[in-house]
Amino acid sequence: MTDDSAPDGGAGGQPVDLNAGALAPVADEVDRADLPISGSLPGELDGVLIRNGPNPLSGRFDGAGVLDWWPEAAMLHAVELGGHRPPAYRNRWARTRQWAARHESDGIETRVDSNPNVNLVAHAGEVLALAEGGRPLRIGPRLESLGPTVTHPALATGSTAHPKVDPETGELVSFVSAWAPPFLRYTVGAADGSTMVDTTIDLAHSVMLHDLAITATRSVLFDGNVGYDLSMLARGHRIPIRWHDDRPARLGLLARHGGPVTWFEIEPCFVQHTVNAFDDGPNRVVVDAVRYPWYFRVLDDGFAPDPLGLLWRWIIDLDRGTVAEGPLTDDEDGMPNVELPRIDERRIGRPNRHAWMVEQPSPVEMRGIRHRDGSTGSIDRWVPPPGDQTSEPVFAPRPGSTEEGDGWILTCVHRAAGDTTDVVVLAATDLAAGPVATIHLPRRIPAGFHGIWLANRPGS
Repeated sequence: MTDDSAPDGGAGGQPVDLNAGALAPVADEVDRADLPISGSLPGELDGVLIRNGPNPLSGRFDGAGVLDWWPEAAMLHAVELGGHRPPAYRNRWARTRQWAARHESDGIETRVDSNPNVNLVAHAGEVLALAEGGRPLRIGPRLESLGPTVTHPALATGSTAHPKVDPETGELVSFVSAWAPPFLRYTVGAADGSTMVDTTIDLAHSVMLHDLAITATRSVLFDGNVGYDLSMLARGHRIPIRWHDDRPARLGLLARHGGPVTWFEIEPCFVQHTVNAFDDGPNRVVVDAVRYPWYFRVLDDGFAPDPLGLLWRWIIDLDRGTVAEGPLTDDEDGMPNVELPRIDERRIGRPNRHAWMVEQPSPVEMRGIRHRDGSTGSIDRWVPPPGDQTSEPVFAPRPGSTEEGDGWILTCVHRAAGDTTDVVVLAATDLAAGPVATIHLPRRIPAGFHGIWLANRPGS
C-alpha cells in the first residue's frame, strides 16, 4: 500500500490492512538530525517539506477500510532541508481536543475541535493544518500546535481541505460543505486574511465537496454524485458518504467575489482532486481534474470496488451554455490511472504547462511520479523499484526563478525492504534522469494525504 493510496486509490470497496506496510502508523514522536544523503542535495533547496495524514493516537488502526483510516488523529511530519546543512526530521500529533482528551494538558478549551489531518496551506502569516469542513489549526515552525487561526475570520468555523491561493492577488478562496442546511458556504479572504466574501450557496442536498478550482476571475465548484447519508452512521460507518445514482452531476461557475452560480450538467462522476482551471477567453473556462465514474457505491454487504481515477478535462462555453468533456490521453500509454495531481502553484488559476501526479497501476498501489507537459504532450516518468510506494509530488521552485516548472519535485517513498522512508528529490522537468538526491530516514513516514513545501528564502 502507498503513502496515499487508500483514499485516492479506489480501495473504498475492499478490505485493507491499515497496520502493515506504508499504511502502518507510528506510535511516537521523535526528532532525528544529520540524516544521510545519497547524491547531491541542491544548496538552493532551503526549507521544509511537511506531510499531513491520519495516525491513531493508540498507534494502531481499528478496522480495515478507508473509512476507518480517514478519521484518525492528525500527525504532521517535517523534513528540513537547510541548504548545505544536513537534513533533519521530526513528527508531531496535532494538539486538538481529540489529542488533549488522552493527555494531561493546560488550555484544553483552546484546542481546535476538528481533526486537521488532510492538507496544509500557508497564507497571511499562518501555516494552517486543514480538515475537510473542520476548523484549521495553526502550526509553528517546529510543528507546534498554536490553536485556531487568528488572521482568517472566515475560516473560524471551518474550511475545505483544499482552499486555493491566487498567486497574483494573494486571495484565499475556500468553502465549507455540511451535512445539514445550509449545505454549502463560500468564502474569499484577502491577502491579509480579512474576509471579502462569506455567503451561502443554495443546494438541494448535501454533497461531498473536497476540492475546488479557481481561474483569475471565477471559482469552480463540483456538485457530483457522492453525498452524505446520515443513516449510514446507524449502520456502523464512521463517515456517512455514498454514491447517489439519482442525482445529476454539475459544475458550478461563480464570479470570484460572489454572485449567482451558473450550473452545467456533466456526466455522473466524483472529483476528489483538481489539477487547475483557467479562463480561455472571456466566456470559456477550462477545468482539469482527476475523475471517477463512480465512488463509494453501496451494495447490500458494503461498497462496490471503486474504479481508478483518470485525468479529465471539461471545457465550459458560457455563450452556448455547453460543456465538452473527456479524458486527457497520453500518446505513450493511453489513459493511465493517476491521483494526487500538483502543479507549480504560481500558475494556479492561469494556463499551466506542467503537472505532476502519482501513477496508480492498481487499487492497492501508487508507484511512480508522472510529469505531463501540456504544451508538447510529452510524458516524463520516474518509477521506484517494485514494492516501493510513492506519495504525492510536491513542487519546490528554484529561488529567484519565475519560469514555470523550474525547480524540484519532492516525494516520500516507502521502501518495502527496510520499512523506512526516503525523501526523493527529482528535477521537476526531467524525472527520467532519476533522483538528484535521496534523503534517508531511519523510520517510516506513514501513509498520508497531502504536503506543502515552505521555503526559507524569499523569492521562492
